[in-house]
Amino acid sequence: MTGLTIWRDGAPNPPAPFPKKEGGERGSRFPLWERGSAIRRRLVVRGRGSLVLLLAVLLVTVAGCRAAATEAQDKVTLMLDWVPNTNHTGIYVALDQGWYEQEGIGLEIIQPGETGVEQVVGAGQAQFGISFAEWLTAARAEDIPIVSVAAIIQHNTSGFASRAELGLTAPADLEGKRYGGSGLDIERAMLQALMACDGASVDEVQFVDVGWADFFVVTEREVDFSWIYYAWTGVEAEVRQVPLNVIWLRDYLECVPDYYTPVIITNEALIADNPELVRRFLAATARGYRYAIDNPAEAAAILAEHAEADAELVRRSQEWLSPRYVEDAPEWGYQELAVWERFTSWMNDNGLVSREVSPESAFTNEFLPGE
Repeated sequence: MTGLTIWRDGAPNPPAPFPKKEGGERGSRFPLWERGSAIRRRLVVRGRGSLVLLLAVLLVTVAGCRAAATEAQDKVTLMLDWVPNTNHTGIYVALDQGWYEQEGIGLEIIQPGETGVEQVVGAGQAQFGISFAEWLTAARAEDIPIVSVAAIIQHNTSGFASRAELGLTAPADLEGKRYGGSGLDIERAMLQALMACDGASVDEVQFVDVGWADFFVVTEREVDFSWIYYAWTGVEAEVRQVPLNVIWLRDYLECVPDYYTPVIITNEALIADNPELVRRFLAATARGYRYAIDNPAEAAAILAEHAEADAELVRRSQEWLSPRYVEDAPEWGYQELAVWERFTSWMNDNGLVSREVSPESAFTNEFLPGE
């Protein structure tokens, strides 16, 4: 097939979850977080005489009930798209607060290996995963039976960024400039649509394959602009006091599609065989994201236990992203058919998938808990 290839080798994600090219350099457009250890709690009771005995009896009883409940829990695996970051905050909040346990779920969070999350979830080796509309669409075109059950962020938060001193503020300004990317079809297709919207041609852009090189390093000397998620690289620029110009995709929706990135996916078999598990998982997850929306600082502190990154960067990234989890949607996770229709059609029209994908089959809102 042309366009997207469904695999990933563990390199950090650029604005779309593109695979690292053979021989490419790993870099840090995104932080090199590592998954933290599981959260554990201890209950310590002190007392004297009969009170000690009474508390001991109660403690044994409670422990026995808790052990029985744990044994009865559904063991669930969630595979991330990369390492823990502010896209995942609601999940870690729900884990920290015990909300998955309350739903009868024993959740294990894992990071992707050489096999992409789409194949792993599609094969039922993980019940849930974090993916992106472009990856899901390409996977379904290859008959991988995955479905988006929630949009983590309601609108696209990516754009083409450059250092402010270059004065690149509109798509037409990109003519004659050097783009640092990964040599993938979707990058050219998106730039082509964006620049045509401003009467310019993508053929006038020099494409430079920089792999996963650090945005701040390559834009100093090798390239003029690159595609970033603002929630991390843009906020990092603010922290570093590096002024940027960003040409936002969302400002040109008459020419480029909005799309859900990232999304939570599961497989068709789990939906058919155990819909209540999907419902319970999303109930806890939605609760975590609602907490992150209402309490960004506290949510960032919870995520920081799992994300190896500068605490100020995590805090400010969370502050920027929290209001964008829902925006104008009726509830967290909600997905519109019109958004999927336009995006899957755009993918097909640009030859980014091997066959046309039904937008109705790509997602469902059925299992969202509602407000």
